[in-house]
Amino acid sequence: MNRIYLRKLKRKDAPLMLEWMQDPSIACFFRFDAQSMTVEDCEKFIESIDDDSGSKHYAIVNEEDEYLGTISLKNIDYQKQEAEYAISTRKKAHGTGVAMSATKAVLRIAFEELKLKRVYLNVLKENSRANAFYRKVGFQFDYCDENAFEIRGKKKSLNWYYFTNNCFKLSDK
Repeated sequence: MNRIYLRKLKRKDAPLMLEWMQDPSIACFFRFDAQSMTVEDCEKFIESIDDDSGSKHYAIVNEEDEYLGTISLKNIDYQKQEAEYAISTRKKAHGTGVAMSATKAVLRIAFEELKLKRVYLNVLKENSRANAFYRKVGFQFDYCDENAFEIRGKKKSLNWYYFTNNCFKLSDK
């Protein structure tokens, strides 16, 4: 696998961001209607992130600066010293180690730069691929919120995971 980098999202990333949003095999796990998103919606999101002090959103790119996905620390609470993690990648990045490398990089930012103590996430219980990935990275299962909400008229359960700064070892870098 080639090296990956995290950088600020750029307007040029919008069409490739839309690619994963409109991929049915990816979008079926979203709680928002990604299928109706447009390039303009992605551009507006990218332009708005500088005004969001409670979140850090990064483009995951390869050595050629090709956009491969977005990784975020959201709902950053400096008093509680925690943030919510989120990642979504283009299908071409699946199974390549890109998500693992990007996750380690964003956890380094969370724990070393932002001085957070805890990063958490939630994922649909039925998303077995993502659940397996989070466990492989080292996120600890916290609990399952059964029937937490509805997507397209069906009740869905959420698995909650967390990662603490004392679990983030030098070997993870």
